[in-house]
Amino acid sequence: MGQRHQSFHDGDSVGVGSGQRLESDRRGVRVSYVRTGGPLSGDGLLGDAIGVALDPSPVQSGRAELDANSVLGKVRRILEAFGPEDEHLSLTEITRRSGVAKASVHRLAQSMVAWGLLERRGSDYWLGMRLFELGQRVPRQRILRDAARPYMEDLFRATGEVVHLAVIDGIEILYLEKISGHGQVTKPSRVAGRMPLHCTATGKILLAHSPRRLVEEVLARPMERRTPYTVVAPGLLLQELARARELGYAVEREQTRAGFISVAIPLIGGAGSVLGALSITAPTFRADVPRYVDLLKMVGGRISRSLSTFDD
Repeated sequence: MGQRHQSFHDGDSVGVGSGQRLESDRRGVRVSYVRTGGPLSGDGLLGDAIGVALDPSPVQSGRAELDANSVLGKVRRILEAFGPEDEHLSLTEITRRSGVAKASVHRLAQSMVAWGLLERRGSDYWLGMRLFELGQRVPRQRILRDAARPYMEDLFRATGEVVHLAVIDGIEILYLEKISGHGQVTKPSRVAGRMPLHCTATGKILLAHSPRRLVEEVLARPMERRTPYTVVAPGLLLQELARARELGYAVEREQTRAGFISVAIPLIGGAGSVLGALSITAPTFRADVPRYVDLLKMVGGRISRSLSTFDD
């Protein structure tokens, strides 16, 4: 990025831009990055906060259904048959999960092995290293992760707690990076893993800076209660988002995992758009939220400067 990494032990601050919106479509759901600043009104964010009107129909693109039986659609379904915990799958299991005919799975899998998208060992299949190689070329992921990683290491050294980097993908957060120590909690988060927007600190701060349509999409769907403390009432969630927007950070206490608290800030690019979120997660009995907020904001300002040309 052309900017030398500095330790964050001296003071710093985060700059905030103005309220313009950048949008794109992915997987049938509107994905947006919103420049910070401006009131909670109009198209910019939450409309009238608690009084926002919900559209019960999700944002859809029809392409997924139209392409599902094309060759590429079948390849996608085969790849997505692999879940987060699956190291390998049999041909029969891939067929069952994907809904693609067994003969087609067998034929396509042979080509995917040749391309490196799958690996075959005995009678089972693994995801191939070519997928990993291609994934590392995604500019948004690579640039943001590379810019944030040194500062995430600083945060981990300063706090000894788990540090996450996440972005919005569809109506979920996607973890781009995670730094943790030996014996620390490893679940439910993992690199390339997904979590709901409504119950995670990174999800809440990203949703707080998202346009109204994405907020409505999240609120219109059933929200999973992951713990007894998970906020699933639309009105309460909107209050949390408004508060996060006002403070510049979001906090979730035991909403994702009992006994843990997370604090997250938005990461802002050069044009003022929110590119992702950075968080610290710690056990509730030793968490120091005010200190985490100060450290995150200090680091966030430096990451933002290193990303100053990313979305110009």
